[in-house]
Amino acid sequence: MALKPVTNRARVAGDLKDRRTNERRRMVTILDRLGAEFELWRRYTDDPFLLLIGTVLSQNTNWRNTRAAYDRLVTKFKTPRQLARADVREIQKLIKPAGLYRMKSRRLKELAQIICQRYDGNFGTVLRKSSEAARQELLSLPGVGYKSADVLLLFGARRDVLPIDTHIFRISKRLGFAARGDDHEEVRIKLEKLVQRGRRGEAHIFLIQHGRRYCRARNPLCGECPINRFCPIGIRRAKRARL
Repeated sequence: MALKPVTNRARVAGDLKDRRTNERRRMVTILDRLGAEFELWRRYTDDPFLLLIGTVLSQNTNWRNTRAAYDRLVTKFKTPRQLARADVREIQKLIKPAGLYRMKSRRLKELAQIICQRYDGNFGTVLRKSSEAARQELLSLPGVGYKSADVLLLFGARRDVLPIDTHIFRISKRLGFAARGDDHEEVRIKLEKLVQRGRRGEAHIFLIQHGRRYCRARNPLCGECPINRFCPIGIRRAKRARL
């Protein structure tokens, strides 16, 4: 009895499955290499509201300035009710190291007021909801975008999500895991499909550190990169160097 020929559709589906399997393996290898290079970090607080404060302060600034502003602010205002009653000018003085302090001071006070009104000062109630429900509610808050919402879900609610910051957004495209025109959500969905469950927080931390040290926006250190053998750009540069 003659075997039924494989259809084009079946062949394409098989090729796609093989490609995904190879990409997942490449991601595992990359994370293992980065794990040998970098250490996991812990967030500076487990308090959901204070984590929200740190997330807002971190927007458009580096970690050192964020931490300086955060430490100054929480020495005086630790709860939504305290911050909701605070004078904006005082908040500005405290968070000045974070930059954009006028806008961020108004944003923080507004968030504190909303949390007092909507959740009776208990921001943790949001993070106890299902991941998707919590994400949509977080996104409804002023100044909370996709990355901030996912950071809160990852570190505040211990959900298995992969927040996409500017470093990860850039690296995912250089590594070929995302297309050049992909937006934030398309990158997140693609990476979460590639990264093993339970390793998404780890991937978030390692890829950020990799972007800061090696895969910089300008003048990336491809020659020193620990994963250049698994990066299309690194492979091309190595070939040109041998010519």
